[in-house]
Amino acid sequence: MTEAIATPPAPEMVADEEQPRAASSAGWVSIQDLPLPEIELPPTDLPYDDGEKMESSWHADTQFILKASIIAARGPRERYYVANNMFVYYSLNQVKNLDYKGPDVFFVDDVDGMRYRDSWIAWVEDARLPDVIFELLSPSTEKQDLETKKQLYEQTFHTYEYFCIGHEMSRLFGWRLINHRYELIQPGANGRLWSEKLGIWIGGWRGSFLQGPELPWPRFFTPEGKLILLPDERAEEERQRADAAEASVTTERQRAEALAAQVATLEAELARLRGQV
Repeated sequence: MTEAIATPPAPEMVADEEQPRAASSAGWVSIQDLPLPEIELPPTDLPYDDGEKMESSWHADTQFILKASIIAARGPRERYYVANNMFVYYSLNQVKNLDYKGPDVFFVDDVDGMRYRDSWIAWVEDARLPDVIFELLSPSTEKQDLETKKQLYEQTFHTYEYFCIGHEMSRLFGWRLINHRYELIQPGANGRLWSEKLGIWIGGWRGSFLQGPELPWPRFFTPEGKLILLPDERAEEERQRADAAEASVTTERQRAEALAAQVATLEAELARLRGQV
C-alpha cells in the first residue's frame, strides 16, 4: 500500500507594494536605497583657437573657397556640416595632451548642419568624425599632413576621403578609404580628382578671387566638368545675363524704331507721289 505524500501549502503571496517594507524590516537594502555613483562626464568646454596665423593669404582664401564650394555643390546645410580651421576632438587623451589641432577644411554628412559649434567634439556628436578632409600643404606642415595626419585620419578618424593641396595648386593628392586602408585616388584625364562623397571633381582653376590677383585655385566641377560657381560668381553671372537681356531688348526696340521710321518715310513718299497724279 502506497502512502500518500502531503503537498505543502503554497507560500502566501505578498503584494508588490509590501515587498519593500518587508525587505526593510528584514534589514535588507533595496536598489532604490543605494546611492548613485558619481559619473565624470567628458568635457565639452574646450579650447577652439590657438591664435596661430595662416601660412599665407592664399591658404586663408583657399579655405574659404573650399568651404563655399562644398555649400555651392551640396545646397542647403540642414543635413551636413562643413567648417574650416576648426579643432576636432576625438579622444580624452588628446585633450589631456593639449593636442588641439584641426583640419584646414572638413565635411561631415548626415548631421545637423544648422547647430552652432565652436569645435567638433566627437562625444557630443554621437562619435561622428569628418567624412572628407582637406589639408593645404606648406613647408612647415607638409610632413605632418602627408604622414602623421594621414595616419590619424585613416586609422582613427576612418575619414572616407582625404585630399592634400599644394600652394597655388602645385600638387594635388587624394586618398579613399578601401577596406580600412587609404588607396591613392587616380586623377582623371584632365588631372582632376573625383570625390565620391561630395559627388564632384576637384581640380585647378586660374582666375581672380575677391578682386585679388589672378592665381591658381582649387575648384569644384560637376560630373560633366562644368565649374561650380561660388555665390558671388553666380550673382555676377546673373547680372551679366540680365544685362545681356536688357541689351537685347534695347537692340530690338531700336530696330523696331528704325523700321517704323522707314515705314513713315515710305508712306510720306507714297503720299507725295499720289498728290502729283
